[in-house]
Amino acid sequence: MKMNEITGLTDLDLKERIAGEREALQKLRFNHTIAGLESPFQLRQKRRDIARMMTELSARKNAKAEEQKS
Repeated sequence: MKMNEITGLTDLDLKERIAGEREALQKLRFNHTIAGLESPFQLRQKRRDIARMMTELSARKNAKAEEQKS
């Protein structure tokens, strides 16, 4: 998932997407432990996608807090 796709999401959509990606990551980890994945790179990619989404959500919260201070 690219950053421009993430910035286009609403806060609610972003939170839902984070929850879904976390569940998918958990399933991937489980499958990797049991049978192994063809490409372990998928685990890294999921983690990075989650981090990107959480970073955007955090930036939005900080921007709102700054607006309220002014």
